Amino acid sequence: MAIIKSVRGFTPVIGENTFLADNATVIGDATIGRDCSIWFSAVVRGDVNKITIGDRVNIQDGAVIHTLYQRSVTEIGNDVSIGHNANVHGAKIEDKCLIGMGATVLDHAVVGTGSIVAANSLVLTGTVIEPGSVYAGVPARRVKGVTPEQVHDIIERTARDYMMYASWYKE
Repeated sequence: MAIIKSVRGFTPVIGENTFLADNATVIGDATIGRDCSIWFSAVVRGDVNKITIGDRVNIQDGAVIHTLYQRSVTEIGNDVSIGHNANVHGAKIEDKCLIGMGATVLDHAVVGTGSIVAANSLVLTGTVIEPGSVYAGVPARRVKGVTPEQVHDIIERTARDYMMYASWYKE
């Protein structure tokens, strides 16, 4: 059973039809929307500050979502995929984004709507990724734009697929 833990007077709020894997961890001041999935060994750690996650978001295996004490919050929009072993720390991820496997997005960064952060990339503190961009590398830099077809075929499809995968565990 997933670990859902209150801390400092904050109890996580988990939206309807959200799947929590057996060893997922959700702590403290964390709000998760509807139709989300928090996968195996993923951690949403709202112990030091607020984490807000929208609807149809998947936080894949081993990912960590956290913040800085009194200095940053984490906001994740709707239809977002956070890849395996990725880290989002005190950043804002707008709607319809994909954060690739092993990527790290640091405090006060903003990932604009419809963007992709490539696998193993490092988005430095305070970076603003303009909507509809692909960023890659260490540190991450803009490499190209995202077409409307890519938003549909990659970003939205991944979010839908993870809703389907989560449904398999409810049977």
